[in-house]
Amino acid sequence: MAAAKRVFHLQPCESPPAAMSRNGYFFEETGYLKCDTDDGCENKEEVGGEELFDTVNSSIVSGDSIRFFVNVNLDVQQNVTESESAGCVLLHTSRKYLKLKNFEEEVRAHRDLDGFLARAIIILDETATSLDDVLREMLKHFAEDSDNTEPSCNFDKIMSTLFTDSGAPREGNVHLLSDTIQGVTATVTGVQYQQSWLCIICTIKSLQRRHVCISRLERPQNWGENSCEVRFVILVLAPPKMKSTKTATEVGRTFATMFSDITFRQKLLETKTEEEFKEALVHQRHLLTVVNQRPSAVNEGHKTHSHKPLKLHEFFNVGKGIFDDIARRFPVYALDFTDGIIGNNKAIGKYITTMIFLYFACLLPSIAFGSLNDENTRGVIDVQKTIVGQCIGGLLYALFSGQPLVVLLTTAPLALYINVIRGICDDYSLDFSAFYAWIGLWNSFFLVLYSLFNFSLVMKLFKRSTEEIIALFISITFVLDALKGIIKVFKKYYYHEHQGDGYLESTRADVIPSLSINTTFLMNSSVSRSMSLENQTGMNEVVHYGRETAVLSLMLMLGTLWLGHTLYQFKKSPYLHARVREILSDCALPISVLTFSIVGSYFFKEIEMSKFNYNPSESLFVLAPIQSLSIGSVMSAMGLGFLLSMLFFIEQNIVASLTNAPENRVYFRLVKGTAYHWDLLLVALINTGLSVFGLPWIHAAFPHSPMHVRALAYVEERVENGHIYETIVSVKETRLTTLVANFLVGLSLFLLPFPLQWIPKPVLYGLFLYIALTSIDGNQLFERVALLLKEQTAYPPTHYIRRVPQRKIHYFTGLQVLQLLILCGFGMSPLPYMKMIFPLIMIGMIPIRYNLLPRIIEAKYLDAMDAEH
Repeated sequence: MAAAKRVFHLQPCESPPAAMSRNGYFFEETGYLKCDTDDGCENKEEVGGEELFDTVNSSIVSGDSIRFFVNVNLDVQQNVTESESAGCVLLHTSRKYLKLKNFEEEVRAHRDLDGFLARAIIILDETATSLDDVLREMLKHFAEDSDNTEPSCNFDKIMSTLFTDSGAPREGNVHLLSDTIQGVTATVTGVQYQQSWLCIICTIKSLQRRHVCISRLERPQNWGENSCEVRFVILVLAPPKMKSTKTATEVGRTFATMFSDITFRQKLLETKTEEEFKEALVHQRHLLTVVNQRPSAVNEGHKTHSHKPLKLHEFFNVGKGIFDDIARRFPVYALDFTDGIIGNNKAIGKYITTMIFLYFACLLPSIAFGSLNDENTRGVIDVQKTIVGQCIGGLLYALFSGQPLVVLLTTAPLALYINVIRGICDDYSLDFSAFYAWIGLWNSFFLVLYSLFNFSLVMKLFKRSTEEIIALFISITFVLDALKGIIKVFKKYYYHEHQGDGYLESTRADVIPSLSINTTFLMNSSVSRSMSLENQTGMNEVVHYGRETAVLSLMLMLGTLWLGHTLYQFKKSPYLHARVREILSDCALPISVLTFSIVGSYFFKEIEMSKFNYNPSESLFVLAPIQSLSIGSVMSAMGLGFLLSMLFFIEQNIVASLTNAPENRVYFRLVKGTAYHWDLLLVALINTGLSVFGLPWIHAAFPHSPMHVRALAYVEERVENGHIYETIVSVKETRLTTLVANFLVGLSLFLLPFPLQWIPKPVLYGLFLYIALTSIDGNQLFERVALLLKEQTAYPPTHYIRRVPQRKIHYFTGLQVLQLLILCGFGMSPLPYMKMIFPLIMIGMIPIRYNLLPRIIEAKYLDAMDAEH
C-alpha cells in the first residue's frame, strides 16, 4: 500500500512583521502550519525510507548574522487512517537574529571554548546517516564520558526533548528540532543558509552543568530544506538556572560564530585526530580575536569620554569655550520656547506635569535647606531668603543658560559650607554677612577664571565610574540629612532630652488654619506634655507632644517615601490607562508630599509636629557690609572661596555631564548641544548677586537635573533575555518648565507662613529619602554592589557582564566603594575643616582612575565598565 505523503509549508503571516526592532539585531516572525495531503504528487521524494522535509518561505533580510532555524524532520507512518491524515496541528515558528560573538570583548567566548577543551567530546567520522541516530550517538558519548557528572540524567528523555513532539498529543506528533542556530547570508534573491553545519541547543532541567559535543559526519547528509549537506553537528545542553552569559543560547552562539567561517570548516575536515581538531579550534579563536581588533564599541558607548588627550594650549585660548557654546546654542534659542507648543509634536500635557513636579522639587528642598540654614546661621539666612534666591537664580538661569534642563538649587554640601563659615565667624568674631559675601565673591571670581580659560575641558578626564561615585555620595548625603532630622525628633520628643534646656518652639497657632497669630514661647522642664490653646470659636483644643509625636514623625517620613516611590514606579504597572500611569508617575513627588502633609497637619492635628521656623524679614535685599572686614579676613575668605569654587566647578560640570550624557541603559537623546563654559560663567554671575545680598548660593543639583530630563522624556520598555530595559526615545528640550517652576517658587512667598507651614519637617525628610532612592535608578555602581547579593542566574546581560570577568567586576566595585567611603569620611566629618577640603578629594579621584586602578585591573576591563553599552 502506498504511503500517504504529507507536506508541511511554513508560510509567513499575511501582514509582514513589524520589521526589525530599532537596534537592528532582532527579528521575530510568527507563522502557521499549513497541512496538505498529497497522495499523487508528481515530485514524490523518498529519502531514508519515508523521511519527508518541510519547505520554508523566508523573508529577505540584510546583513551577515546567525539565525535560529527550525529544521523539519518528519517521519510519516505507512499505516495512517484517513481521519488522521486529514488532521491539522498548529506550529509556532520564531526566528531571531543573534550577533556574532565578539571574541575580543566578550570574555565568555574564551571561557566557553576553554571549558569545552577541558572536557572535549569530539566524534570524528560519524557513520550514522539520520539525524536521530547522530544525536543518539552524541548523547551516548555523554553517558560514557568518565567525567560525567550527570549520573541521574535520563538521556532518552533528553533525546525526546530535542524535538517538538516531546509530550505532544498523538495528532501533534510532528518531529521537528526545537531550537537551532544556523548561519545565514542575505542576497538579492533571498536568504542563503550555511547548510554544512547545524548547532542544536536545548535546556534540560535535570542537568547539573553545561555540555557541548561536536560530531563530524563521515559523509554530507541531507536532512531537509536548508540542511542538505550537513557535515558538522554541534549539540549544546545546559541547565535552565544559569547566568545570562552562560545559557545554552550563549554557548551555542560562541561555537556558531566559529563555524560560520567556511575556511575554518574546511580545515576541520582535514584534521585526523581529536588533538588536531582542538588545535584548529584554538587557532580559530586566535584569528577571531585578532580580526575583531577594530574600533571598539567601548569607545562608541561613551562619547563624552572618547575625546583626544588634553593639550596645554587649549587652556590658553581665552574665551574660546564660551564663544563656541554661544555659537552652538544661540541658533536654537527660540526653539527652546516653541518646541512642544507649536507644531505637530505638541507636549503641553507633559509640560504641565513636569512644571508641577519641578515646582515641588525646587520649593521643598528650598524650605528644607532654608530651615537648616536658619538654624545654622541663627536667622541670617532663612526660608524666606532661600526661596527668593531660588526664584531669582532659577529664572536667570532658565532664560540665559546654554542647557536649560539643568536645575539650580541650594544643596546639602552648600549647607555644610555655610555652617562651617558660621563657626569660623563665631571663633574669630567676624561679621557673618560680610565674610559670607567675600567668600561668595572670591568663589565667583575663580569660576569666571575657570570659564574663560576653558577649565571645563578637564571634565573629559572624569570617567563614568568617578561621576557615579560623586552622584552616589550626593544621594547618601540626602539619606543622612533625613536620618539626622528624624533622630533629632526622637531625641526631642521620644527620649525627652529637651527637659532642662530652653529652646524655641512654634505654638499650635502656626498650624491651625483658623488662626493668623504667629507666636513663640520658651519650653523648659516645667512644661507639661499637653497644652491648651483657645481658638476663635472659644473651644479649647488639647495639643499633645511626646512619644506620639516621634512615632507619627517616623510614619510621615516613611509614608512619604513609600507613596512617592510607589507612584514613581506606577508607570510599570498594568493598572489604569498608560497616560494616567505616566501622569501619576510624573506627579509622584507633589502627590506624596501633599497627602502626608494633610495627614500630619489635619487628621492628627491634636499631635504637635515639628515645623520649620518662619521669621518675616523687613527687607530681603540688604547689601552686606563688605568694607567692614580687614585685609587679612578678606585674604582668608579667598582661601575658602577657592575651595568653594572647586565644589561649584565639580558639581556644576558633573551634573551637566550626567544630564547630557547616557545614563546606563537609558540614553538622554538631547540634540541641541551643551554649553559647559557659558553655564559656568552664568552661575558665577548669578552667585555674585546672591552673595552681596546675603542670599544662599545655588548650583546645578543632582538628582533633580536628570529627573527633570526624565520627566520630559518619552520612554519605551524593551526586553532582552528576560530583563526589561527602559530606553528614552526623545526628550523635549525646553526652557518653559524651569521658567514657570521657578516663577511659581517666587509666588510661594505669599504662601508663607500658611499654608506652607502645614508641611511637617518629617515629610521633608521623606522627600530627601525619595530623592535619594530615585537618584540611584540607573547608577551602575549601585547595580554592581547589588550583584554581590544576587545569584548569578539573576545577573542582567549588561555590556560589562559580557566583557569583564566576574572577579574583576567585584574588584572594581570594591575599589569604587573604598573611594566612596573616603569621600564620605571627608564630606561628612564632624571636623569642620575636613568638610572644606572634600572637593579636593573629588579632584584626586582623577589620578586614582588613570594611574592607580590600571595597575590593579587591566585597562580594557576598566574601559568596558566605564562604557555606556
